[in-house]
Amino acid sequence: MLLTRKATASAALEPRALNSRLSRGLSGVLAKTMDRRTFLKRSGIGVGGAAVAAQLPFNIIERAEAKAETGKLEVKRTVCTHCSVGCSIDAVTENGVWVRQEPVFDSPLNLGAHCAKGASVREHGMTQDSHRLKYPMKLAGGKWQKISWDQAYDEISKKLLEIRNDKENGGPDALFIVGSSKHNNEQAQLLCKWARLWGTNNTDHQARICHSTTVSGVAQTWGYGAMTNSYNDEQNSKSLLFFGSNACEAHPVSMLHTLHAKENGCKVIVADPRFTRTAAKADMYVRTRSGGDIAFLFGVLYHVFKNGWEDKEYIRKRVYGMDQVREEVMKKWTPDKVTEVTGVPEEQVFEVAKILAENRPGFIIWAMGQTQHTNANAIVRASNILMLALGNVGRSGGGCNIYRGHDNVQGATDIGPNPDTLPGYYPVAVPGSWSHWAKVWNVDLDWLKSRYASEALMAKPGMTVSRWIDGVLEKNDAIDQGPNLRAIIYWGHAPNSQTRGLEMLEAMKKLDLMVVIDPYPSASAAMFAKVRQDGAYLLPAATQFETEGSVTASNRSLQWRERVIDPLFESRSDQMIMYELAQKLGFGDQFLGKKDGKQNLRLVKVKGRDEPSIEDVLRNEVNKGCWTIGYTGQSPERLQAHMRNQHVFDVKTLRARGGKDAKTGYDLTGDYYGLPWPCYGTAAIKHPGSPNLYDTSKHPMDGGMTFRALFGVEKDGVNLLAEDGVANKGSEITTGYPQFDHVLLKKLGWWDDLTDEE
Repeated sequence: MLLTRKATASAALEPRALNSRLSRGLSGVLAKTMDRRTFLKRSGIGVGGAAVAAQLPFNIIERAEAKAETGKLEVKRTVCTHCSVGCSIDAVTENGVWVRQEPVFDSPLNLGAHCAKGASVREHGMTQDSHRLKYPMKLAGGKWQKISWDQAYDEISKKLLEIRNDKENGGPDALFIVGSSKHNNEQAQLLCKWARLWGTNNTDHQARICHSTTVSGVAQTWGYGAMTNSYNDEQNSKSLLFFGSNACEAHPVSMLHTLHAKENGCKVIVADPRFTRTAAKADMYVRTRSGGDIAFLFGVLYHVFKNGWEDKEYIRKRVYGMDQVREEVMKKWTPDKVTEVTGVPEEQVFEVAKILAENRPGFIIWAMGQTQHTNANAIVRASNILMLALGNVGRSGGGCNIYRGHDNVQGATDIGPNPDTLPGYYPVAVPGSWSHWAKVWNVDLDWLKSRYASEALMAKPGMTVSRWIDGVLEKNDAIDQGPNLRAIIYWGHAPNSQTRGLEMLEAMKKLDLMVVIDPYPSASAAMFAKVRQDGAYLLPAATQFETEGSVTASNRSLQWRERVIDPLFESRSDQMIMYELAQKLGFGDQFLGKKDGKQNLRLVKVKGRDEPSIEDVLRNEVNKGCWTIGYTGQSPERLQAHMRNQHVFDVKTLRARGGKDAKTGYDLTGDYYGLPWPCYGTAAIKHPGSPNLYDTSKHPMDGGMTFRALFGVEKDGVNLLAEDGVANKGSEITTGYPQFDHVLLKKLGWWDDLTDEE
């Protein structure tokens, strides 16, 4: 039997009159651990000591006083890395050591709140009992061995170049790169660039297996694949339908805004197969059968149409195809069919429709409860259609609030390593996309083309993260590229969230090389070591608290993280690893955008080593390249000013009431917090950001916009554009219009208004 000092001391020093400081001194008499016999022999000492202490005169017991702080205390403002709410954290460091943290009470997003997950983030910065990957490792003879960074770089680059230069069974497309939704925006954009400079579109990240169905479903409906409003805007809502989200557990702090809305009289409905913690906070709970999602949504629409509750004028002006939807719903999704599929009684479906119709504006809210079905894209489309029928989209308090998962899954999707697009959703299939980004990256377009196996493959989407297994295992004539995959880099991603695990093990058996770049030795490495004796490397990456950069919350607001501490152990930041590998692989200058006497990215020192400036990545590449979705106005200076002055932003509208940044003098008046994209133009024109998408009641320079016409101007002789009179406040065009290109701008006479750079 072992007894700790804590237990024995408390037992021996029971008298409450004992001064705690003296007690600690007396408890030192006892051993830290002892067997039972020793404890019994010594217990008399403890009791006797306590009795003596009780008789001591109080004048010899000194007053306890806190020691003066001698270390250098700094407060670094960062953002939680767990989910997409974007909770701000003030991390306190002492002599470079992260000692404590507090939620930021001025933050308009988390309002001074923490959830249990957010409260634990300091563990990433602890060295004692850390589970971090501390140094580079190599799998050799079935065991992981410590190696140096130089050895790791030499061996990895040698193998990659060997695969690339293999004319028979290799080439640039023999490599697959899995990026990360944990990367900040700048790192995500850099990894997209890194893959293209290597010469492949075979790159993807977590969004593929969580919200890719959301992005495509929402974008195909009205233009942008993102949350229409914000968590905060729920406070302006009169009804909320949670359908595919258990926010209480997945996004706990977001419930602050939901519960504030409820206090204001908003009706909260939860439809879910389980009675979740979110359901416990609802006004109405509906138990639906898993797999019956579309039937339930169309069942609600049935009662909307039957009772004439649809917003007819809104539909006439802004929606195409609702007549066909109505015809299908009324014919196929009658109440008896809906109950048969969903298990929900007709009266409950009717009540949901009635609440939504009588309490507008309203939101439908979902997360992966919708997106993980085989028909998820259709579920998303049905959710959008329901909101359009009720006229909820494009206004404060209404729309589709889509709760993303990782802290930067939105940003990584927008500008990160997607297989089919360059940053900002520029399609790889369009030659102009490559011309544009070659210019932004300051690389020669012909050189970039030469990096690919062919221009045909350059214009073809790469493999996805869910199909890389097939890139290894399928017969060569069954895959749409030259070689099978022979190498994979897991850069901040682990495969344990995916199915097909046994097939993945078979694929790992056949790989020539696997590299895992991660702060932790992830499941990727564990799976590989189950079936291989060699062929894998682990490189320790710094966490997001050991670098700086911007992240995009679910509501499209960008926030800037300060570096809290330097990279721990031998870890290096992702941007440093990218640059150092690029040097080894022969495209270091191109990675920095170094050409014709110009260099996009400065090198800055971190722990004595060079890494690309994250501020330069945002300012000189993201801001100058991502015009499509308005990532152009969020300069580092503006974002940093927002983080320093969170108190000036209204918690319902996210708009700054006024105030100037003490450090730079920047006037925050009128900005929306985090400059939610689209934030058009350059930082100099001071676009405030767009809190609510598709809101025509606002001027374009006030965050207003129309739906995007993605599918032409007419179909079967029917106009696809908005009707006359439907336009943004202050717009020179007072009817619907197609997307702008050089042809339309010249017709309008606006082409000459652009600068040469524009």
